[in-house]
Amino acid sequence: MEFEKLQEIIAQVLNIETDEITMDTSFVDDLGADSLDLFQIIMGIEEAFDIEVPESAAEQIITVGDAFEQINKSR
Repeated sequence: MEFEKLQEIIAQVLNIETDEITMDTSFVDDLGADSLDLFQIIMGIEEAFDIEVPESAAEQIITVGDAFEQINKSR
């Protein structure tokens, strides 16, 4: 459930299909996300999951799995 919600956020920001997104998917290398895209994804995560992602933690998010772990840590 949470992973599907995360996929939807990423797909919406990057205008891609959710089936392109796995836990091992790299935001930059695999999806071509830039810093603005990553910022929008983090904002979407914060809003959707009602959490706050510290800037230091956001800088460590490289893969979708990293984002998923951060969601679970922040709950």
